[in-house]
Amino acid sequence: MTEKKHLDALTPRETVAELDKYIVGQQDAKRSVAIALRNRWRRQQVEPDLRDEIAPKNIIMIGPTGVGKTEIARRLAQLAQSPFLKVEASKFTEVGYVGRDVESMVRDLTHLAVNMVEREAEAAVQEKAAERAEERLLDLLLPPPQAAGRAGRDKNVIELGYGGNGQPETPSTRERFREMLRKGDLNERSIELEMTAGSPPTVEVFTVPGMESMQNSMQEAFAKMFPGKKERRQVKVPEALEYLKREEAENLVDQADVAARAIRRTEQSGIIFLDEIDKIASRGGSSSSAEVSREGVQRDLLPIVEGTTVSTKYGPVKTDHILFIAGGAFHLCKPSDLAPELQGRFPLRVNLQALGEEEFYRILTEPQNALIRQYTALLATEGIELEFSDEAIHEMARLAMQVNQKTEDIGARRLHTVIERVLDEISFDAPEREGRFVVEADYVRQRLEGISGNEDLSRYIL
Repeated sequence: MTEKKHLDALTPRETVAELDKYIVGQQDAKRSVAIALRNRWRRQQVEPDLRDEIAPKNIIMIGPTGVGKTEIARRLAQLAQSPFLKVEASKFTEVGYVGRDVESMVRDLTHLAVNMVEREAEAAVQEKAAERAEERLLDLLLPPPQAAGRAGRDKNVIELGYGGNGQPETPSTRERFREMLRKGDLNERSIELEMTAGSPPTVEVFTVPGMESMQNSMQEAFAKMFPGKKERRQVKVPEALEYLKREEAENLVDQADVAARAIRRTEQSGIIFLDEIDKIASRGGSSSSAEVSREGVQRDLLPIVEGTTVSTKYGPVKTDHILFIAGGAFHLCKPSDLAPELQGRFPLRVNLQALGEEEFYRILTEPQNALIRQYTALLATEGIELEFSDEAIHEMARLAMQVNQKTEDIGARRLHTVIERVLDEISFDAPEREGRFVVEADYVRQRLEGISGNEDLSRYIL
């Protein structure tokens, strides 16, 4: 499915419905990102003269940690089949540390897009690659006519038996072996194949901040100067066939076309999630180095969000239509503490609600990747049929909320530590256990009550 068809297939209502499968609540945030996604498709339908003038409506998500900000953005990117990058704004601003150039996030996003397009291109040529790989493998197994005299010296060549060793192949012979290969009759045979021995050596190149593009180019040049060594290895026929398929798929893909398509996808449908945006907001009129650093990062971010051209090793990338979604708790500051110019580039603001007991219960049970389903599947691999009573799930939700209230509120992430603590003994003994195990509310209280009731212990254990 192409990107355009996929975007066309999802209305805002359908996008929200898809997000509901994985994320509980936060309907306002889901509606905002669904509209932003649909606006991208709408923009493509507008006449070209006006199309370039329509800027994406960037979003700031405001809410405490663990309420679903990152997950909403990540799932949205998956639905749209868009390149997606999460980056912490604070990584550019530690005091006493020279962080990465803010343009590096665009280069990283482009690299992700190249990998996406490359996988799609290789998938599109798999049939042809399989045909070529099969022919190459048959060439290794059967002597070609011009090599009839050398067949006895080639370890890969199969002695035909009915024509005498060293007899050249005939069309019927080749087809017979092709049939044997497809049926798996040759799977136990080993052949000698020239393969690349591991990846080429990595050469670390140190450059001054802001010169990451030069660093990437130099690393690429060194990689070409020192390619991976080839070595001959004895492998089974199935492994040899898979290796040849990958090699042929790579040869069939036009890398220049991949780069051009990746740049286009980055520009038109890329999504960058700027986490911890509140960490770079000013907090008063202080002239400390921290404040100067924060303001400097905002100034550096502004042209990227506003629209500029970033040089990458694949070519120049325009950021005008990349969708930026920012997230932050804003406990110590407000969105209005950001630079006015940067605020103007994030016209949409969405408040995400803190999660309570009922939301925790739904998170444990409703999503397709719910924690209860994950742990049930994990322990099923050990032959244990794990079940949770409804009261036990409610109890875990209640205790998670209780610990969040008494200590740091880390949102739904608390559920991971709670369920790990509840299942600690079962997971440890799983290889020696068997049969069915039902987790009841009393068992949950037994495993957690002493810890959840002790604030000091909760801080360090839960």
